[in-house]
Amino acid sequence: MKEQLEDIRKEALAEVKEANNLKALQEIKVTYLGKKGSLTHVLRGMGKLSKEERPVVGEIANKVREVITAAIEAKTADLEQAEMEEKLEKEAIDVSLPGRPVRVGGPHLLTSLIEEIEDLFIGMGYEVREGPEVETDYYNFEALNLPKGHPARDMQDTFYLTNELLLRTHTSPVQARTMQDYGGTQPVKMICPGKVYRRDTDDATHSHQFTQIEGLYVDEHVRMSDLKGTLDTFAKSMFGDDREIRLRPSFFPFTEPSVEMDISCKVCKGDGCSVCKHSGWIEILGGGMVHPNVLEMAGYDPDVYTGFAFGMGPERIAMLKYGIDDIRHFYTNDKRFMTQYHHAKGGTL
Repeated sequence: MKEQLEDIRKEALAEVKEANNLKALQEIKVTYLGKKGSLTHVLRGMGKLSKEERPVVGEIANKVREVITAAIEAKTADLEQAEMEEKLEKEAIDVSLPGRPVRVGGPHLLTSLIEEIEDLFIGMGYEVREGPEVETDYYNFEALNLPKGHPARDMQDTFYLTNELLLRTHTSPVQARTMQDYGGTQPVKMICPGKVYRRDTDDATHSHQFTQIEGLYVDEHVRMSDLKGTLDTFAKSMFGDDREIRLRPSFFPFTEPSVEMDISCKVCKGDGCSVCKHSGWIEILGGGMVHPNVLEMAGYDPDVYTGFAFGMGPERIAMLKYGIDDIRHFYTNDKRFMTQYHHAKGGTL
């Protein structure tokens, strides 16, 4: 039996030495040290030995097991190290090679334009306010001097969710909410950008969902000339110092008097061309002095406080500023359109 154990030791060590992968080592371990392995088979025959021989053979068997186990562990460590070195060599990175450029996205044109407008008005002392897109009938209409049954409600083609809940048709409700928050005792100077919704047929110049930015300034002794100066500053900032503005009488239920603002056409310099429909002017936004009823419903005394409000569409501004002829370009996610305006400067019209 001693000879058998010695033969097992020699054979196992020889196979371990020749093994060139971890799978082969595992098979060697099972062959010699497993439950049905060669060493286990020999040890089961120890019952036939005399009492004197058993301790001697058992000691030899344990040493053989230890030698084989140590050899397998050492070989395993060598093979694992070799595999790691091979893997590192294959995955080595040549740091001297130029890096691959990482393509990153950029802000949407409308987002950039809205942020530009926000920066302009923040610099003029305005704060930026937000409000819910699902609005109540009261804040969307009644608080803005549009009581139930008012014919001007039909102009806005509203998406109603219930009799009292709707998708806001303009961002003016944020103005009403802000005045209410101020309690009728503090000046208000704010703009409110956001999405609005109207039941409209989508075409080159209309969309059922679009964005608005509305502004409000309420304080003592606010005049129409303050509104004109503010809008003139805005127009020159957006379109260039050579732009002129004009205010035309108009009608909005929440302002009185109300005006539409036009800017001079950049193409013809006011002489008249096809772009401005031969008028020399391009309509851009609306505004006016806040209606006394709106001030009163928000808690302000119209005999003490006056104010002006204005509203513009960033899509309209962007189309004029960059010469875009179809509002649907803003929402179709065409990368060719999106990327060309990442660094757009100046204007076209």
